[in-house]
Amino acid sequence: MFALFRISLLCLLLSVWSVGRVFACDLALALAVDVSGSVDHEEYRLQMDGLALALRDGVIAEALVRGRAQVMLVQWSGTSRQQVAIPWTTLNSFDAVEQFADLVAASPRIWRNYSTAIGDALAFVLPAFEQVRQCSRLLIDVSGDGPSNEGQPPRDTHQNLSRAGITVNAIAIEASEPDLTAYFFENVIVGEGAFVITASSFREYPDRIRKKLLREVTRQTATHEGAAEPMVHSR
Repeated sequence: MFALFRISLLCLLLSVWSVGRVFACDLALALAVDVSGSVDHEEYRLQMDGLALALRDGVIAEALVRGRAQVMLVQWSGTSRQQVAIPWTTLNSFDAVEQFADLVAASPRIWRNYSTAIGDALAFVLPAFEQVRQCSRLLIDVSGDGPSNEGQPPRDTHQNLSRAGITVNAIAIEASEPDLTAYFFENVIVGEGAFVITASSFREYPDRIRKKLLREVTRQTATHEGAAEPMVHSR
């Protein structure tokens, strides 16, 4: 009888622990924004304002709150030029989402005239996830308008990212690089279900980042909403 009680108690404790693990944090999301020299002032504003607008979307905001998401913003450019613009923030209320979106919109640009080091940006973000190991999904959301042209190749980071259980998705802004989506698919994204979404210009970025975040935070599967559907590459 005592052994049965101990087994029952152990099962109960495991159940409580599992529930706690599930509801502690569903998603840790690092938003990594390209601020290299190819991005001008207007394009920077389109990225930040578009990202803030997407976070305020009702469906996205609700999914973030329900999942008690941890979100951070990173600006990156060339080698040794990566910085946390907004540290990990718990989005456990609509007010918290609104405040985070306000910070994104107001975030000052850190660099202006440097190269594009995507691999170094991924390597920089990787250790930050040690702070959010309570989250069940770990995700880096990379936006960029060109291939990596400095620092370590992005693919060289994939083994460490995979070992840490981190997925990398990307939005390819093909304003001047028509083959960027394919490059991101082959070299940048990693992890089960990882995908690239395409924006043909910076002006398309707000709509595309909204679609991307919807897919990420609500665990949507790839769908086609018409001929212009930009989610063309998914692992």
